[in-house]
Amino acid sequence: MASPPAIPVVPGNLSGPRGLQPPEPLPPSRQLPELIRKKRDGGHLSEADIRGFVRAVVDGSAQGAQIGAMLMAIRLRGMDPEETAVLTQALARSGQKLEWPEAWHPHLVDKHSTGGVGDKVSLVLAPALAACGCKVPMISGRGLGHTGGTLDKLESIPGFNVVQSPEQMKLLLEQVGCCIVGQSEKLVPADGVLYAARDVTATVDSLPLVTASILSKKVVEGLSALIVDVKFGEAALFPDQEQARELARTLVGVGAALGLRVAAALTAMDSPLGRSVGHSLEVEEALLCLDGAGPPDLRELVTGLGGALLWLSGQAEAQARGAARVAAALDDGSARGRFQQMLAAQGVKPALARALCSGSPARRRQLLPGARDQEELRAPADGTVERIRALPLALVLHELGAGRSRAGEPLRLGVGAELLVAVGQRLRRGTPWLRVHRDGAALSGSQRRALQGALVLSDRAPFAAPSPLAELILPPGPAPEAAQVRTPGSVWTGADPRTAGPREPRACRTPPPRDAGRRAAAPRGGREGPGVAGPLSRLHRVRARASLAPPPPRDLR
Repeated sequence: MASPPAIPVVPGNLSGPRGLQPPEPLPPSRQLPELIRKKRDGGHLSEADIRGFVRAVVDGSAQGAQIGAMLMAIRLRGMDPEETAVLTQALARSGQKLEWPEAWHPHLVDKHSTGGVGDKVSLVLAPALAACGCKVPMISGRGLGHTGGTLDKLESIPGFNVVQSPEQMKLLLEQVGCCIVGQSEKLVPADGVLYAARDVTATVDSLPLVTASILSKKVVEGLSALIVDVKFGEAALFPDQEQARELARTLVGVGAALGLRVAAALTAMDSPLGRSVGHSLEVEEALLCLDGAGPPDLRELVTGLGGALLWLSGQAEAQARGAARVAAALDDGSARGRFQQMLAAQGVKPALARALCSGSPARRRQLLPGARDQEELRAPADGTVERIRALPLALVLHELGAGRSRAGEPLRLGVGAELLVAVGQRLRRGTPWLRVHRDGAALSGSQRRALQGALVLSDRAPFAAPSPLAELILPPGPAPEAAQVRTPGSVWTGADPRTAGPREPRACRTPPPRDAGRRAAAPRGGREGPGVAGPLSRLHRVRARASLAPPPPRDLR
């Protein structure tokens, strides 16, 4: 694409106006071994300590072993809310902040996921939000552990370039309305180093490191609203729902302390999202969703998260109304059109972008990287599909080359799997249920056993698969101005969005946790607005306290 006009660089810091600003100079650090020892022994790191460590990461004076040791010390000892907020700020200040026209501010939104199996929501949601009038400067990451990365999936599209300068990002938002990019030397470079190191040091699931990594990338975007998809379940970073809720509250609380309006959705990750796992296969499925088709759980999550963002940013009067707008963008082709524009603007040849977005599923498969061979597995017995365990499926695909064991290791982009059955479906013995796309030799005996163990059958009657959406934790303060009317089926604790006064429904009168916010039981069969039922209408909403008071991270050993 042509070189965009330069954007002026002005002095400032992250608490000032949104701008493309040079990084703040960081103070001298103590000797790194002393800092590592301090955290290893459970000590509190000062602001100078943390900023000094981040500076050493950026300037290269920190050795790889020292970075890994500090990450492990944080993983084992945790960080309190103050340390987590300081680490987030230090990572964000390691690079430059993005400058946008003031008129864009109400429309600047983004979404982030803690990572899952088959999670291709960002590929669909970013262009769908752009079609709804939003500006989406999405800074994403690569695969961590057994989970796939948005950037890796997009790079399975020949020519797609995830490296974009701040000036190019501004041009992309002007022309398309969205972009999906990675960290660069200008944008949150310290997190880029730590993100890669976490992947290979068994520190992926550290609550403060997850929080700082996510929010540092979002702070520099100057957003109006952010929603974080926090996964829980066997294949999530945090298998226990309470741990995931703890992370969600920390994200909301730290975000509020940094002036960022953050909501967090808790979503289930025991089974893969959608029917495809693997980089190019997930791009194909994302295109199906952009066609207005595709798996219902993927569409529900896209419309639900999108509806929440439109509501939080004041662009929809209720979450369900926002979800309906996102659904319309999928059905009328406008979201797919934005995706095509984004592909072409980020390096994909226009003819290829057009063919991918207008072609049949068979044609799309021809245009994307594919594996050399396919192998099907069959149901070992009659039964109803109770669930398809995502973790063993992801681990086998990792072994086959779909994931990394070392930072920077190349991926086999065509390796993956297609689920040929759905949760709740009745199967006969011998029915093909999984198609594995592989590049190497046939599956080993242990791999086949692991995959067959992922299919969980029961004797019960066929049933409708449950929604992946479980809870929504909202930021402190009153609801957006456009959303002041409370809708039926919404269960709130804390401030009533109409009056900002205290309100606690009688059915939800439970002692509040000591950390942040209050919980309420999810309503059954709720609806939002007359004749409009949205995916989030069945969820309970939790409003966090205005002050930063998330719980201290648990020792996750």
